[in-house]
Amino acid sequence: MTTTCYKRSTIRQWHRMIAVTLVMVGHAWGGSLSAKIVDPSGNPVADAAVYALPRAVARGHVRAPKGVAIEQKDREFVPYVTVVQTGTTVSFPNRDPLLHHVYSFSPAKSFEIKLYSGDAPRGIVFDKPGTVTLGCNIHDWMIGYILVVETPFFGKSGVDGKVHISELTAGEYEVVVWHPTQRAVAEPKAVRIDADVGADVMFTLDATPRIKRFKPPLDGVRYK
Repeated sequence: MTTTCYKRSTIRQWHRMIAVTLVMVGHAWGGSLSAKIVDPSGNPVADAAVYALPRAVARGHVRAPKGVAIEQKDREFVPYVTVVQTGTTVSFPNRDPLLHHVYSFSPAKSFEIKLYSGDAPRGIVFDKPGTVTLGCNIHDWMIGYILVVETPFFGKSGVDGKVHISELTAGEYEVVVWHPTQRAVAEPKAVRIDADVGADVMFTLDATPRIKRFKPPLDGVRYK
């Protein structure tokens, strides 16, 4: 009996050591991707989504989708563009002192959250890839976008037009860029990610900067 317990304990220790080793190897073989998005004049493009699609089944550490929040602030969707992995649950907290009615008629996800304040009554699961346009039935100028992608490797450009995606599994990828106001689809770029080595790509995207539409003043009226 003592010998059997000893063997079982030893086997469990070996299993733990193997699991730790696999995690360490997975991290050791992670690389990064840096992208810059500019317009035809060379100016940086903000709010551009960049994502990397593995050309083979990715092995190593797999990221599970994490919950994401898109707020309603000052009668706007914040952030204006959100990128999520398929299967992600998105919540829509209302931070304004008035009611909002969030909806989408997009094929990738059609839903409606009727008038509410504070936390939304439920989160929405985005289970199909594609572009989702958000709107508010009460405030016509409120528009936001969600890009749902079938990969955990994605990012969004800042005002400097730059995107950095870390911890990609080693292998070959197709890198795609998207912007809600793009006039044409940019050609994807092929890259290879090696152990602890980063790849750099640059996209020229014909997209117009975001222009915020006129919002009527609230005049101190609640729930307008």
